[in-house]
Amino acid sequence: MALTLQERIAEVEERIARACATSGRDRKDVKVIAVTKYVSLETVSAVLEAGLEHIAESRWQNAEHKWLALGEKGTWHFIGHLQTNKVKDVIGKFQYIHSLDRISLARELQRKAESIGQKVNVFLQVNISGEDTKFGLSPADVPGFLQEIADLDRVNVIGLMTMAPYEMEPELTRPVFRGLRELRDELNRQGLTPEPITELSMGMSNDFEVAIEEGATWVRLGTVLVGHKEG
Repeated sequence: MALTLQERIAEVEERIARACATSGRDRKDVKVIAVTKYVSLETVSAVLEAGLEHIAESRWQNAEHKWLALGEKGTWHFIGHLQTNKVKDVIGKFQYIHSLDRISLARELQRKAESIGQKVNVFLQVNISGEDTKFGLSPADVPGFLQEIADLDRVNVIGLMTMAPYEMEPELTRPVFRGLRELRDELNRQGLTPEPITELSMGMSNDFEVAIEEGATWVRLGTVLVGHKEG
């Protein structure tokens, strides 16, 4: 029998608590983002009613009707590859963007944020695994990228994001998550941002416990939390 939303939330919470205990972390330091890109407006509403505040979508075309109905009820994260010509649609609506990966996008975020008098919180997407199929900066390119965008005062880099390869054995993802944490720590040692980079967006339904053990501060959970694709 399929689990209810409340049962899935409770099960995920238990798993997060165990991963925090294993790694000596405070549970309060790990935040959960419900990835709702494959579920209906009704399910997103139920997720928010259940007390989950953070909602993630990856395409404005699919998110628009959900945001128009529920945008004031949650904190919205854009986690997909963001085309420069779509910045106008998401700026001011999504409080966090997890996929900054090129200078043209940073400049457009700056321009649109200036036009509405806001700042935008961003994660740099880093391709730790080096897979050709994944977007993101190479780790070696991140220091130079940060220096290049240093004058963009509306683009607030709060963290790094990565996606690990899907592995049947989640333990195999550990080097990817560890690599992102070590990169963050090295960037902070170099002092390349006005304030230290604190956030790590990493870990999905298949591997979030390993990500937490390696320092994730945000985990992005779809199927394991909100259920399977609808429609």
